[in-house]
Amino acid sequence: MRPTVILRHCPDYDSARIAACVREALATFELQPAGRTLVKPNIVASGPEFPHAYTRPEFTEGVLRALRERGQFIRELAVGERCGITMPTRYAYRHAGYYRMAKRVGNVRLHHFDECPQIEIRLRHPDRLRSEIFVPEPVARADFFVNCPKFKAHPWTTVTFGLKNYIGLQDDRHRLLDHDFALNRKVLDLQYVVQPQLIAVDAIVAGEGRMLTPLPFDLKLVILGTNPVAVDAVCARIIGLDPMEIEHIRLAHEHGFGPIDASEIDVAGDVTLEAARERAAGFRSGLIRVEEYFAGTNIRAYGGAPPGEETDYCWGGCPGAMQEAIEVLRLMNPEVDEKMPPLHVVFGAYEGEIGAKPGEMVVFVGDCASYEGRIGRERTRVRSVYADRLSKHPLHARHEDIFRKMRRMRGSMRLLREDRRVRIGGCPVSVAEQVLLLAAVAGVSNPYLHPKRSLRFAGSYLSWRTRTALARLRGEPYHKGSLLARGVAKTVAPVR
Repeated sequence: MRPTVILRHCPDYDSARIAACVREALATFELQPAGRTLVKPNIVASGPEFPHAYTRPEFTEGVLRALRERGQFIRELAVGERCGITMPTRYAYRHAGYYRMAKRVGNVRLHHFDECPQIEIRLRHPDRLRSEIFVPEPVARADFFVNCPKFKAHPWTTVTFGLKNYIGLQDDRHRLLDHDFALNRKVLDLQYVVQPQLIAVDAIVAGEGRMLTPLPFDLKLVILGTNPVAVDAVCARIIGLDPMEIEHIRLAHEHGFGPIDASEIDVAGDVTLEAARERAAGFRSGLIRVEEYFAGTNIRAYGGAPPGEETDYCWGGCPGAMQEAIEVLRLMNPEVDEKMPPLHVVFGAYEGEIGAKPGEMVVFVGDCASYEGRIGRERTRVRSVYADRLSKHPLHARHEDIFRKMRRMRGSMRLLREDRRVRIGGCPVSVAEQVLLLAAVAGVSNPYLHPKRSLRFAGSYLSWRTRTALARLRGEPYHKGSLLARGVAKTVAPVR
């Protein structure tokens, strides 16, 4: 069947209007929600500091109400997510208003993917990064899966629509594996876990320019479809991008997940593609090299090549995390640029000159960072300590919570103040760690311990740690069994 993408005008976050849009789409696509029905929004970060980073609760409420009205045999109606930047998902749910939303809808379960048993999915497709990948049990067992991404730009993958929203299926320890120059291939691998029966994109207020701290951009659209590649291709064309130039969309197309060519996709609804493009005129996406991003600031960045011969720049790893980190700090500490001393940050195998003056700090970010040459008058040699990804099995991955990262960063800062040179290890070095690094260098407050949010954060953190500890004491396995990948031709019935 030719996929159809529906563009509906929606001027504001009226959950009743959103429910009507989704209900009509379910009827158009002849979909009947049944069994374990799971909605996956994008709540990478939330609250007053991140107002445009997440799928709004009013949007998800409309989707849930439409699913319940249409589905006669729903066994469980649920929402599931794993937020980002090393925050407990409970914190993100609370500050996104999802607990209040679930009460309004009634009888809706909220899954916290960082607290769920993890299921191993065995992958069999060619060109896979790994032969196994881990996802939470609610995802692996879902009968009817609904993907509800936020329409946003992204510094690692250009954009984040439906396909990229799958990164939030994994908890932190599995999420950061392969979150490097192979990130787009990881997004592809995740498509083999589960295919959505419905995609509903929150494009009412889109996120421009960035991922965690995007600028609001009014599109006033609800975008609906059943084919993930077709939906993402239409979303890309709305902002004037060629979907074939966006790697994860191209890869999903080449692996049979759907068409990209406009002649193979029907666009329906009360907004034409041309009208949607007019609304999106001037929208800025991601993918800005780190050197350009920090031009004119006290941070001077140097981007070298990551390991291997695939690319000369690590679009999916540490450089993009640094860009997001400074924007988080600018939002929470507006004085950070004024207080930041001259700082030189090196990524990958850098072979040019590092123009640090005597006494200025130089930070090598990531396991693959390397350099040989002079920094000022000193001869400097930094070797890569990168370990091939196949040496890191997902089963043995360990989670590092934010307090462990704080302790490690304090040790790194002591070395940096003494020697003016330090490596921050990791692959990748997460946004959270780079936020801690930049805050410490600039001498501004640690945003995780800011008085306005420290008590709320501590409460969510303790609740998360307590629940996971009790689950282990009860003998509930954190890793629980395995399934074969469902592949492209996924049916409504789950693989058992």
